[in-house]
Amino acid sequence: MKIQSSKYLRLGLFVISGLIIFTLAIFFIGNRQHLFGESLKVTSVFKNVNGLQVGNNVRFAGLDVGTVKEIVMVNDTSIAVNMFLDIETANQMKKNAMATINSDGLVGSMVVNIIPGEGPRSSALQQGDTLESISQVATADMLSTLNRTNENAAMLTSDLLKITNSINSGEGVAGALLKDNEMAEDLKHSISNLRQSTRSAITSVNRFNNLLSQVNFDESLAGLMLNDSLSAQKFAATLSNLDSSAVEINKITNDISAFSSEIKTGKGVINFMLTDTSFVNHLDSSLQNIEEATHKFDQNMEALKHNFFFRGYFRRLERQKAREAEANEP
Repeated sequence: MKIQSSKYLRLGLFVISGLIIFTLAIFFIGNRQHLFGESLKVTSVFKNVNGLQVGNNVRFAGLDVGTVKEIVMVNDTSIAVNMFLDIETANQMKKNAMATINSDGLVGSMVVNIIPGEGPRSSALQQGDTLESISQVATADMLSTLNRTNENAAMLTSDLLKITNSINSGEGVAGALLKDNEMAEDLKHSISNLRQSTRSAITSVNRFNNLLSQVNFDESLAGLMLNDSLSAQKFAATLSNLDSSAVEINKITNDISAFSSEIKTGKGVINFMLTDTSFVNHLDSSLQNIEEATHKFDQNMEALKHNFFFRGYFRRLERQKAREAEANEP
């Protein structure tokens, strides 16, 4: 009898212990899921919940503040997520807070993160408020993008390896530059010449700028031509006249050249005088004879002035010239 009583006692203790453990488990789980405490219901609408399930956590600033209670498809582009938040934590949130769905770690379950809003401070959350949602890149999309990036990187690495092998084997311009010393030297000389040309061009531009800075655009001819359209037109007309004059001068020069050619090749008097040396000699002799005859004539006239018969005549001429000179004096 005592043995059966002890068995019943142990059975009763086991049942009571199980009930206590079960009650505590329900309490802790319910408390974690906000089943027993006072909670605040809010809603957020997403285009894609990315695998979010009922019972997943809701976090605010990294803290678990609630759970997902219901996921309702509104239409083909909107899915409403109803959440129960702890009332004490919800009182710290504002209406301009935003909700987003992220994964708990790289491959963990999905959670709803509530992010404090920016801008002017708003009032606290109320029962039944709707939070603005933010669509973020899901982990699967990130992995897919990373996979494509890795494939592209592998292709680029393969192409880069081919290019490097071609360069090392001396193919193409880059390979020739690495392998051909003569071509490399030519390229260095070309670059050096290009630098010198650049320096010369810079020097020329600086000189031209200095020249322009010295031009008086208000009073100089260059300034007048640049600023006064009438003067520019007159200058253009002058240039046109100079061009016409140059054409006429060219024609005159051609005529003179033709005339000179005719003189040299013709049979006229001028050509005879220029080419016949005997005529020149006769002409020279004649001029000498004329000069001697003139000298003798002067001597004869001087002798006549002192001759007895003509002396009076010349003296009268001298007195007449003296009277005319006195009369002409003022």
